[in-house]
Amino acid sequence: MTERRRISSGSAFEAEAGYSRAVVDGNDIFVSGTTGYDYAAMELPEDLVAQTHGCFRNIAAALAEAGASLDDVIRVRYIVTEADYAATVFPIFGQYFAKARPAATLIVAGLLQPQMKIEIEVTARRQG
Repeated sequence: MTERRRISSGSAFEAEAGYSRAVVDGNDIFVSGTTGYDYAAMELPEDLVAQTHGCFRNIAAALAEAGASLDDVIRVRYIVTEADYAATVFPIFGQYFAKARPAATLIVAGLLQPQMKIEIEVTARRQG
């Protein structure tokens, strides 16, 4: 039988909205859309660059709990609230995914809260 478990960031919103930060199903890891929210400080940075690094910090933590890393990411969806943000965030994406080079999609759309500038969703596969 395939291992299936949920990973939580500890956010009360996960229980309220009925989702998990990530779900591990066998060697596949599905990480929900993740913002740059700082759960230790319980705040969202105002700056796009800080929010982007925060997204990766939160995603990396979920992947680590699942026994994987950013290098195991095979698919990524980026959602930004302004098309002009692309020039700022593309080099940051390249830093984090220099090795993985996952299939990627960038979407420009509104996010849940107006102060959110970026959200990132990934799928990873553990080597096993």
